Amino acid sequence: MASLRTANSRLRNYFKENYIPQVCEALLCGLLTTCPEDPLKYLQKMIITIMENGLESLLWDMCIDPSMRPKIRRLSETYMEQLFGLDDQLMTPELMIKACTFYTGRLVKTHFCSWRDIAIPLTNEDDELAEKIERAMKYNNFRLQKYVFRLWHSYVKGQKKQLTDTLSQVQKMLHCYKLTAILTKWRDKARLKYKKREDELILKHELQLLKWRNNLKLKVAANGESIFPEPSLSKVSLEGNIPECDISLLPQRAVSQIFFYLSLKDKIICSHVCHSWMLMTQASSLWNGIDFSTVKNIITDKYIVSTLQRWRLNVLRLNFRGCILRLKTLRSVSLCRNLQELNVSDCPTLTDESMRYISEGCPGVLYLNLSNTIITNRTMRLLPRHFHNLQNLSLAYCKKFTDKGLRYLNLGDGCHKLIYLDLSGCTQISVQGFRNIANSCTGIMHLTINDMPTLTDNCIKALVERCPRITSIVFIGAPHISDCAFKALSTCNLRKIRFEGNKRITDACFKFIDKNYPNISHIYMADCKRLTDSSLKSLSPLKQLTVLNLANCIRIGDMGVKQFLDGPVSIRIRELNLSNCIHLGDASIMKLSECCPNLNYLSLRNCEHLTDLAIEYVVNIFSLVSVDLSGTNISNEGLMTLSRHKKLKELSLSECYKITDVGIQVR
Repeated sequence: MASLRTANSRLRNYFKENYIPQVCEALLCGLLTTCPEDPLKYLQKMIITIMENGLESLLWDMCIDPSMRPKIRRLSETYMEQLFGLDDQLMTPELMIKACTFYTGRLVKTHFCSWRDIAIPLTNEDDELAEKIERAMKYNNFRLQKYVFRLWHSYVKGQKKQLTDTLSQVQKMLHCYKLTAILTKWRDKARLKYKKREDELILKHELQLLKWRNNLKLKVAANGESIFPEPSLSKVSLEGNIPECDISLLPQRAVSQIFFYLSLKDKIICSHVCHSWMLMTQASSLWNGIDFSTVKNIITDKYIVSTLQRWRLNVLRLNFRGCILRLKTLRSVSLCRNLQELNVSDCPTLTDESMRYISEGCPGVLYLNLSNTIITNRTMRLLPRHFHNLQNLSLAYCKKFTDKGLRYLNLGDGCHKLIYLDLSGCTQISVQGFRNIANSCTGIMHLTINDMPTLTDNCIKALVERCPRITSIVFIGAPHISDCAFKALSTCNLRKIRFEGNKRITDACFKFIDKNYPNISHIYMADCKRLTDSSLKSLSPLKQLTVLNLANCIRIGDMGVKQFLDGPVSIRIRELNLSNCIHLGDASIMKLSECCPNLNYLSLRNCEHLTDLAIEYVVNIFSLVSVDLSGTNISNEGLMTLSRHKKLKELSLSECYKITDVGIQVR
């Protein structure tokens, strides 16, 4: 029968569970031993016997007559397991003999060793004990020597270090003494040389004056006139003291005020005039604010480092706008511990590493301008960790940081004191980024987001949810902002709002402006094409509005201006820009002259329907200081009428083709 070693496990288990090898073994053993005449009947009988006795009691010699059974030792459960390949291991007589021999030998060895240890006493116990005591004494002596040597080594090392320090101090003292002696000799020689030079110059000038006087006497004697008959102008001018205007004689406060208006370049030039001017330029109050951007093309990194090291305790404001500086120079900014304002915008060499040094050394910064730099999320992590009092932050046009960087603003003490934030041009910021800003900077009051084509209404909603203190917001170049954003801002107490170049904002955003924004004072809605006269009507109830800019809102006409000025807003309005509102006419200007007693600035550029009649109404606005009438149809007559205005300081008349030299002369 073929072996089942390569058969599947299911078949092998079946054979084992049903004792098929044992049954076959018992039947075959019975046939081979008994050799019955009718094997089939014999097998049938034996199978019935096996079924009656059960498979569990099955033995290989069950089918053999007891008188014919061989008397051999059973080595395994069944020999048929070998035939079918079901045996896991086979116990042979040879293996049994080896196992018994190994076991007997091990018992003999164990018992013999135990007997030998008991029977034969130790004869050299004293020698071994003496040897152990000797080794213990040697080890103890070695430890004592090691301990003493360590103490001695530490003492010698300390004495050597003390001697070295003493020698170094003596050398320093000797060096300082030599330097003092050299400087003293140099100072004495310089003073002597300077005094000698002054004496030579004075002697030279006296000789020249004496020679000139002698020549003058000879000329007078030749002419027969008395020498200096009376005090003359020439004598006074020659012999009298020359009047001088010495700025150093002024009070220190006046001198500081004079030099305060000079740029850094001018201060450097003044410091090279003379010794007294140099002392005046070294007043600490003049170095509270240093603007290196004005001299960025000529100043060196070495001078910047030396200046910051010298005035590190006085510097409060630093401006490095556009400066190309090395890392060492930027690290020197960290010396200014009292720094409050730092402008490093447009610095291509500013990195996260340099910002790390600055943040660790200048924790009191209130104003920080990082616009148009290559800072990353590492710098964003530093801001809340070190600049705990930061109030003004500009990240305009910084493209390297992400929404994750904005989430860092909430770490540590966070940027909770931030008031002004500029994110112009940061197109990589998503809605989640604005949500991170809202969670970190809840105290923002002034927000500027210009040149942001990716800005949407959802961004504004996410920001406004946690920032209710916003009072000023500027969106220039955000074409996707709509009325929904304006509605979301209704939860804030806005006072200044500015939108430019937006085609989605309609009159609906101004519908409830008097209820949602009662304190608004500045509105800039330039180039919003969908605004009409209804918007102006909605603005008329505002009592705090002082500045209104609706330039390029081409759908606004006289009716809207009239409705706007009928409300209380006309009393407070100071600036009004209606440039390119092509439907405006003389009626609007007439209404302005009647209702706006405090109007200072008025722009009517490219309002083509205005005539000289409108100028007569402009003259009646006595508070006007500046007027822009460029691109209108006024003529010399209108300009002559405008000449009667006494307070007007600025007047723009470009592209007014009806005005000639006659009108200009009259003005």
